[in-house]
Amino acid sequence: MRRRSGSAGVGGGAASRVRLSTGDPRLRALAYQAAALAAVIFVGWYLISNTLANLEARRIASGLGFLGREAGFAIGETSLVPYSAADTYLRAIVVGLANTFRVALIGIVAATVLGTLVGLARLSRNWLVAKLAAGYVEFVRNVPLLVQLFFWYAVITENLPVPREAVEPLPGVFLVNRGIFFPVPAWSAVHGWMLAAFAGGVFAAVAYAWWARRRQARTGRRPPVLAGAAALLLLPPAIVWLAGGAPARLSVPELAGFNFAGGAHLSPEFAALAAGLIVYTASFIAEIVRAGVLSVHHGQFEAASALGLRRGLALRLVVLPQALRAIVPPITSQYLNLTKNSSLAVAIGYPDLVSIANTTINQTGQAIEGIAIIMAVYLTISLAISALMNWYNARIALTER
Repeated sequence: MRRRSGSAGVGGGAASRVRLSTGDPRLRALAYQAAALAAVIFVGWYLISNTLANLEARRIASGLGFLGREAGFAIGETSLVPYSAADTYLRAIVVGLANTFRVALIGIVAATVLGTLVGLARLSRNWLVAKLAAGYVEFVRNVPLLVQLFFWYAVITENLPVPREAVEPLPGVFLVNRGIFFPVPAWSAVHGWMLAAFAGGVFAAVAYAWWARRRQARTGRRPPVLAGAAALLLLPPAIVWLAGGAPARLSVPELAGFNFAGGAHLSPEFAALAAGLIVYTASFIAEIVRAGVLSVHHGQFEAASALGLRRGLALRLVVLPQALRAIVPPITSQYLNLTKNSSLAVAIGYPDLVSIANTTINQTGQAIEGIAIIMAVYLTISLAISALMNWYNARIALTER
């Protein structure tokens, strides 16, 4: 009896499983996913085959072989990577990539500093400072970035005088319609050793900060990290500079003919692009900083005040470290936006990656490859920034032990 009932139960269970499988929602979902995947593959195959057929019909060679050919066009911004018209398209694209990195890095650092100051100013107890900061945020955020780039470019090229009538706000600094000229130290071999010493100081400062955290965890006493790190960063280059004879010669811009010679130069295109990106992105960062500070309970201010800390110290030592956990994730998006918005440089003539890639496409006809290079570069930069900021966010996150 037991065997018969058991076999009947097994057969009945198998039959029920078979009946259930025909109407199982998971089976239908799997079928839908397979159909969607097949549709995507078909569309991709159609687009690729159609593109290759059109390229063959128009006798346009595909591939990246054009990168090794001579570019034949000049680039105005080549301070980071030497370049001439006789170089290849690949080197031209590298110049554009370096120019994009240059404006993005400067923009991220400057926008962070300006945005933090404006965000804290919005929380100021001074009515005038708070209202001016609020007016800046509301005005800049609601004007399109492209319009602001045109504004800054017009201010520099149309309102600044010619080199013979240059404005000199500081000794050796000249503002003209051809850009900004300023003095820089004349390069010598000692400066190379100073850079090496500074790099070593960076590693030493990181090691010192790690040791300070370990000592605080072990003894409860924390050494002066900021002062120690600053000394490790600045003292080695200073010692190298003194040991190398303390070279202090400056290369100062001087009027030569119709333009300045010597010193360093920021072109109108770079200055306008950097100013627009910094001012625009800082307005969004200011709101993120303000919201992050307000997310910290007001009792933290009161507790810091009860310990005898002034408002400024309480903000720097107590509130901002806690607010960082709410600030870092959204500020990452602003860093990505600034980097991608730098592609608007083509509108004012700054030779970034997009501008040089467009010139390459116009000369070679390799539109698909050129657009693919642009997409791959910006995707890589965005993923790198996201990974770095996610790592930092994980470092400062609160963990339960």
